[in-house]
Amino acid sequence: MAVNLQAATLRVRAGEDLQATLDRAAPGDVVELERASYPGNFEITKPMTLRGIERPLLSGGGKGHTLKINAPDVTVEGLRITDSGDSLVDQNAGVLVAPGAHRAVIQHCALSYNLFGLWIEKADDVRVERNNITGKRDLNSPQRGNGIQLYNTHGARILHNEISFVRDALYVDVSHDAVFRGNKLHHSRYGTHYMNSYRNLWEGNESYRNRGGLALMEVRDNVVRNNLTWGNSDHGIMLRTLQDSVVEGNVIAGNARGFFIYDVEYATLRNNLVIDNQVGVHLAALSTRNKVQGNDFIGNREQVKYVGARDEAWGGGKAEGNHYSNYLGWDRNADGVGDLPYEANDLVDRLSWRHPTLKLLMASPSVQALRLVSQQFPVLRAPSVVDAHPRMQPRNAQWRDWFGRRFINSTAR
Repeated sequence: MAVNLQAATLRVRAGEDLQATLDRAAPGDVVELERASYPGNFEITKPMTLRGIERPLLSGGGKGHTLKINAPDVTVEGLRITDSGDSLVDQNAGVLVAPGAHRAVIQHCALSYNLFGLWIEKADDVRVERNNITGKRDLNSPQRGNGIQLYNTHGARILHNEISFVRDALYVDVSHDAVFRGNKLHHSRYGTHYMNSYRNLWEGNESYRNRGGLALMEVRDNVVRNNLTWGNSDHGIMLRTLQDSVVEGNVIAGNARGFFIYDVEYATLRNNLVIDNQVGVHLAALSTRNKVQGNDFIGNREQVKYVGARDEAWGGGKAEGNHYSNYLGWDRNADGVGDLPYEANDLVDRLSWRHPTLKLLMASPSVQALRLVSQQFPVLRAPSVVDAHPRMQPRNAQWRDWFGRRFINSTAR
C-alpha cells in the first residue's frame, strides 16, 4: 500500500452522518468518532483508520452486520460495537472482515450482543488484539454465533482477547500459520474449536468453564504450549485426527477428561500437568506412535483410560518417564525412577470402569492389595499403557495450586 502523505483526520460528532464521512474519506485518512451513539449498519470500502474517542457506540439495530470492512489495511480501534442481526444463515456479525480485507486490525474494542463477534473470511494477516467479546447470552448455545470465526485465512494474530457467552469462543477452519496468544475464553461450548488448520501456535491462553477447553480436529503441525485449561465439563484438550504436533507445558485441571486423544499419530505430549480430572487421559482409536514424556498425572480419579488391542509405550529412557501419583512401585536405588513399570489398565482399573462405586474405596488397603496382586499374575492382565521408567516425583512444583478447580455443570454453556 502506498503511503498517503496528505492523510487527513476527520472528526465525527454526535448526530452527524458517520457513513457519509467514511465514504468521503480518502485512503489512509483517520476518522475519529466522538463519544456518542451511532445507529446504523456501516461499511468501510477503502484503507483507513476508524478510531473511537472515549469509546463511542456503533449499534446495528438488530439487523445485518454492524460494521463491514471491505478493503485492505483498515484499522478499527477504541469502539463499542453491538446489536448485529440474528441470522445464522447470513452470519450476522459485529464486525465482518470480508474477503480481500487483508491486514485488518481490530483492537481495544468491546463487542457485545452480536451474533458473531468477528467473522473473518479469506482475509490474510489480520490482527485482533485486546478486545472484549460477549455474545447474545439470552439465546441457547446452538442459536449463538462464535466469538471470533476464522475461515480460509493465513497469518492471523489473535492476541489477548477475552471472549465469553458465545457458541465457540474461537472457531478456526481452514486457517493456517496463525498465532493465538494470551486469550481468555470462558462460558462457551468450546474455548477453541480447530478444524482443518495447519502450522498454528496456541500459546499462553486460558480456557475455563466451557464444555470443552480446546478441540483440535483434522489438524497437523500445531504447537500447543503453556496454556491453562480447567473446570471444563467435558474435556480440557481434545486431540482428534491430529499428526505431527507438539503439546507441551500445559496445565489441564479439574475437567471431566483432561486429554481426550482419538486417532492421533506422531504427536509429542511432554511436560504437561494433568491434575484432578475425573479421567486424566482417555486414549482411544488407533492413537499410536506418539511420544508421551515428562508429564505429571496427579490426583485424577482415573489416571489413564485406554482401550486398545496391544500395549502402548509411554515415556522412554530413564530421564523421560512420566509421574503418576497412584504408582505403587518403589525406588530402591533412590535415582528418582521407579523400579517397576507403571501400567494403566490393571485389574483395579477395569473393575472400577465396570463398577463405578468401587472408586469410593480406591485408597483403601484392600483395593491397593488387589492392585499389587494383579501385577503378580499376568493371566489377569489386559492391554495397557506401559511406562517403563515412571518418575517418583512431579516436575511441576506448583501442582498443589490446581486442586479444586473442577467444572460446575450449571456454568458450562
